[in-house]
Amino acid sequence: MNSVNATGASDERDQLLRARLTSLLEGVRPWDEQERAHLAEAVEWVAGGAPLHRVRKPDVPPVHLVSYFVVLDEKRGELLLVAHRKAGLWLPSGGHVEPMEDPWDTVVRECREEVFIDAVPSVVAGRQPFFLTITQTRGQGRHTDVSLWYVLGADVGSVVAFDEDEFSAIKWLSLSRVLAEPGDTLDPHMHRFTRKLMAARPG
Repeated sequence: MNSVNATGASDERDQLLRARLTSLLEGVRPWDEQERAHLAEAVEWVAGGAPLHRVRKPDVPPVHLVSYFVVLDEKRGELLLVAHRKAGLWLPSGGHVEPMEDPWDTVVRECREEVFIDAVPSVVAGRQPFFLTITQTRGQGRHTDVSLWYVLGADVGSVVAFDEDEFSAIKWLSLSRVLAEPGDTLDPHMHRFTRKLMAARPG
């Protein structure tokens, strides 16, 4: 009896999480046709009942959910990027969404763990994801990340340390400087994200 109840409760939580994810995805306004296609694919993935969360590093299941967060100094118009040791790329911070974890809670947790600051929603999108990508990772254990991109607000001077096990360095770049960086040194969607952010920022 307890086993049946536990299974039923787990199924109900899973359904609620899928409904929440679908709502988040439907709230993202696509920047271009690629994002529109990624959003449609992600909605179908969530609705199809496939496992959503990574349960074993690095690639089980082969498709899983990620929360990225891009830290923006809104006055200076600069983004924080981290040199990810395993990926060998400059990326936003973030991490895998844990089972039954809301993606925003992932942002809060990873922000404290990776750059040691509290997650403060930006004026651009608040606590809602701003951008959505589906990306195959590089290197050993290749898998596909379905990534919700959040935008946080923080001053350049507030980030004074970072997780040195995961990152070899951090840097702040103006939006135009991000666009000037070679695409093969960044997340493959970083330029698209930056253009969308530039268009969305007030003024």
